[in-house]
Amino acid sequence: MRKWLLLACAALFVFPVVTKAVNQDSLWMYTHYTKKEVYIPMRDGVKLFTSIYLPKDQSEKHPILMTRTPYSCAPYGEGKFRPLYKNHYNQYLHEGYIMVIQDVRGTWMSEGKFVNVRPFNATKKGKNEIDEASDTYDTIDWLVKNLAGNNGNVGIFGISYPGFYSTMGALSNHPALKAVSPQAPVTDWFMGDDFHHNGAFMLTDAFSFYTVFDHPHPKPTTVGPKGIEYYTRDNYKYYLETGALPNFSKIIGDSIPFWHEMYAHPTYDSYWQARNVRNFLKNVKPTMLVVGGVFDAEDCFGAWNTYKSIETQSPNTNNRIVMGPWYHGQWASNDGTHLGNVRFGSNTSEYYANNIEIPFFNYYLKGKGQAPDIAEATIFFTGKNEWKRLPQWPPADMKEQPIYLQPDGKLAFTPPAAGNSFSEYISDPAKPVPYTEDVHFGRTINYMTDDQRFASRRPDVVVFESEVLDKDITLAGPVIADIVASTTGTDADFVVKLIDVFPNDFKYEEDAASEHRRVPSSTYPMGGYQMLVRGEIMRGKFRNSFEKPEAFVPGQPTPVKFTMPDVAHTFQKGHRIMVQIQSSWFPLADRNPQQFMDIYKATDKDFKKADIKIYHDATHASKVLLPITQ
Repeated sequence: MRKWLLLACAALFVFPVVTKAVNQDSLWMYTHYTKKEVYIPMRDGVKLFTSIYLPKDQSEKHPILMTRTPYSCAPYGEGKFRPLYKNHYNQYLHEGYIMVIQDVRGTWMSEGKFVNVRPFNATKKGKNEIDEASDTYDTIDWLVKNLAGNNGNVGIFGISYPGFYSTMGALSNHPALKAVSPQAPVTDWFMGDDFHHNGAFMLTDAFSFYTVFDHPHPKPTTVGPKGIEYYTRDNYKYYLETGALPNFSKIIGDSIPFWHEMYAHPTYDSYWQARNVRNFLKNVKPTMLVVGGVFDAEDCFGAWNTYKSIETQSPNTNNRIVMGPWYHGQWASNDGTHLGNVRFGSNTSEYYANNIEIPFFNYYLKGKGQAPDIAEATIFFTGKNEWKRLPQWPPADMKEQPIYLQPDGKLAFTPPAAGNSFSEYISDPAKPVPYTEDVHFGRTINYMTDDQRFASRRPDVVVFESEVLDKDITLAGPVIADIVASTTGTDADFVVKLIDVFPNDFKYEEDAASEHRRVPSSTYPMGGYQMLVRGEIMRGKFRNSFEKPEAFVPGQPTPVKFTMPDVAHTFQKGHRIMVQIQSSWFPLADRNPQQFMDIYKATDKDFKKADIKIYHDATHASKVLLPITQ
């Protein structure tokens, strides 16, 4: 969710305050729009602060496009405008949309009590039973009845946490709500979004967020929390020296209830299941456009799985998915040409805005044009760098093809024939494997495509590499890690990474041309680049059940199987496929003490070294199931 960055006003929905026109687009907005701020009453009497940007043009009636957010609808004051003109939202202004941004219950200037990922209440009774769906319903009802010049059609969109509120809004069943676009929506904070992946605590994102979010305030305010002082800007150093999870809890203090609730629910119990949005996506009424980034470090899981759950539980819903090669929110930026060192060959964000999102809302909210030509699944495939319009996701011809770990670091599509073969490493929590090689402060957005050569050179990372490919291999769907491992401890984490190894002489075309023109090119050596295509962590004690964890028997070969988020990537002819396996991914994920215990209660003395074996023989054939398509 990149929450600390969102709150620092560097993301898409927390814009800097603009008090005067600074360019032609801002001048146009100031001369063609007015702003009003209102408190909208909810059914239980709580009032939610709402900023409304109204077009001055009254020659036609206008649709309403709304975002509900816990990140503030700032700037506050009717003379201060949010710079909606800075990205493709500028086109909504020129189309005459009424733009609405609301502080959700209990945040910023809104009244009431804030509840993180407030569970959906399907059996609400009486005016005092509320949830985010009812707050959305009451807001829409007020807007269509009180805003002069609206056409009675409402759309909702939002990225990240606002994506969660978009999904909840889709469950409101207000008849005026015609189109909803949950974008990188928070969906399940235990299984795959933001704060846990397969039960492993995503420490950096969680801690950096809750030091600046959800701080109590007794009355509405425009002033956010100050956060904490870090004694070093070295992310790895800070989290390692802070130590065990109870130490982080002491820094957070007692004022953030949700932090302590996470600690109090270390398994996938009823608390987390009630906060799993997928459980409630039934009979969805509005037209849905689910959007996400294949390389979204925060909510990649949410976009894929929100779409799939609607398909399964609400089959009659007009439901579409768009996944581009993006970091969190990159589709709403002005530059979708690259992520880190990896280039995409075109401005994918511009393509998305002009060909998908804007036509989507224009048709369903304005009745403009023909029904938009949006495929069931519009997916960008890296490697070949091309958009594909597919009639379903995963594609109908997708087949799971195992690629097997082999002795001597080999990787092949044939099962291993050796007997009693394994690769071995020492996992030392005192020296965990970093998730990226650079020294930095905030969690990076580029690590999802980062060069993995730094990790392949570590003794606590085992590496398996295929021969040079003699043809293209395209993946479209979830990747499944299916390994057999043992540990000398009673618990262990397993990080499995699927990697595209570029040829040693690889250069992007413009770089190759620049060598002849004697002009500057990118300086990063792309020859031999080990591009992370998909990486995921699994907390080993949850290998059989996320509700009832189980210890490992020391030294006993044990199957560990888990599903990684979907990929859309072509390994091109001349490249190699690589798999890396390790037992820490720090400080992206918290360290495992490698003892079976409640890790939220671990002390600094509980962390032990462990000898990890990954097996690759005829009896214990570790593999990765690749979703291969034509």
